[in-house]
Amino acid sequence: MFRCGIAYPRCRWIAPLILLFAIIFDIIAVAATSGWVEDEDAQSHYASMWKNCRGRNKHWDCSSLMELSWAQAVAALMILGLVLLIIAFIISCVALCRTVNSSLLYVVGGLLLIAVILQVIALIIYPVKFNELIFEGHYDYTWAYGFGWGATALMIGCVVLFCCLPRYEDEMLGLAKPKYIYSSA
Repeated sequence: MFRCGIAYPRCRWIAPLILLFAIIFDIIAVAATSGWVEDEDAQSHYASMWKNCRGRNKHWDCSSLMELSWAQAVAALMILGLVLLIIAFIISCVALCRTVNSSLLYVVGGLLLIAVILQVIALIIYPVKFNELIFEGHYDYTWAYGFGWGATALMIGCVVLFCCLPRYEDEMLGLAKPKYIYSSA
């Protein structure tokens, strides 16, 4: 007989795996020493979440952005989002380890939703305040800033997955009856 659907017991590790990729993306975004913003030619000005550098011919004058309150808020929100993401990953692995604990899946979804909100706020504050700081030229938001948005997008997808997974608990445990395309007459 033909069984509709996917093999849920094997697929229940997909969401924690996506969370692991989100953790890696977030660590890259937070730890990058350059790559959040560059000037048009990437020759005279670049900035990360932590510092702002200007110069020419490998002579860079760098200053810390952590002296500015908005940069401290961005760093705090990004790090707090990363911590919540790591906690959600650990809880998701525990919840899906042997048996499915559907109440923990809602906790993971809630933690991820809070982390998404924090990181979206941080990723919006940074370009708004950075553009107020810099008035001249054209600047591009580059790879590390993109990794921050990539991690946030993965977390949004996992919020949906973890909030919907408890509805399919029987399928994940292999207890559901097979569904057939046709019915016998």
